[in-house]
Amino acid sequence: MKKSLLLLALLCVGLVARAEAYRVAVIPKGTTHEFWKSIHAGAIKASRELKEEGVNVKVIWKGPLREDDREQQVQVVENFIARRVSGIVLAPLDARALVAPVEMASRVGIPVVIIDSGLNSDKPVSTVSTDNYKGGVLGAHRLASLLDGKGKVILLRVLAGSTSTELREAGFLDTIRADYPGIEIISSDQHAGATRDTAYRAAQNLLNRFGRDVTGVFAPNESSATGMLLALRDAGLSGGKVKFVGFDTGSQTLAALKTGDLQGLVVQNPFKMGYLGVKTLVASLRGETVEKDIDTGCELVTLENFNEPETIDLITPPLEKYLN
Repeated sequence: MKKSLLLLALLCVGLVARAEAYRVAVIPKGTTHEFWKSIHAGAIKASRELKEEGVNVKVIWKGPLREDDREQQVQVVENFIARRVSGIVLAPLDARALVAPVEMASRVGIPVVIIDSGLNSDKPVSTVSTDNYKGGVLGAHRLASLLDGKGKVILLRVLAGSTSTELREAGFLDTIRADYPGIEIISSDQHAGATRDTAYRAAQNLLNRFGRDVTGVFAPNESSATGMLLALRDAGLSGGKVKFVGFDTGSQTLAALKTGDLQGLVVQNPFKMGYLGVKTLVASLRGETVEKDIDTGCELVTLENFNEPETIDLITPPLEKYLN
């Protein structure tokens, strides 16, 4: 009888081990832009695949509404620590402001995987992101090609402290200065802010000041690109009158690429980022060795390659399949 009970107990332990359950908090920089919805969808895909493998993963999606609300994002991380989630996948709004809560999570045994934007800490188990500097380099070469290596250009920055966009900005500026002496950077110190509306106002101010001189523009994220697009249209400078290269996909920027109001988009793979973020975290939770840095890649999309199968897969992730 005792032997039977022991065997039953061991069997139950085995069943519990096979049905591992993890609560994974996925915390984006914001929740309104299409970029973050793609990350959410990728995270859900990862959780579904893991469930099919016998690993039960519940993704808890929560982030600040605005991409400049550092305090709210810190509070979200701290709340998840208090709830004792199994692990956290985080896109930090600020490379410094999020260090303390991430290191707190590490101290209490909650592993963190960073996605999208870097953090000034060695505590995360992995960082899953685009090579953002390379993205800025791609944008610079595309804009310089459109301008035949000469002209006057504007860089509309995004937010101070956002490592991902700061690296794109650095890649763009370094490449223009090093490789294209015929191109003058006439403005590179203005920030778009966290939303399309703040970007629109910043872009209007820049075009009011430099509209007669500017021949090219680079905007290094979805909201800054959309705001600049609207301002160029209002100023009568769209349609290629001012060459324009943006970053990230969105319904308005993709449509603008088709109409010729935008001549290039550097495109990340946020769906893959969310997917690998969750997969990497769960692998770490299960005691597996994970890579410290994982590059999810970026590509230049133009009207010429817009309809290629690889591009279509990249710019139209299956959001409805995973977010309904």
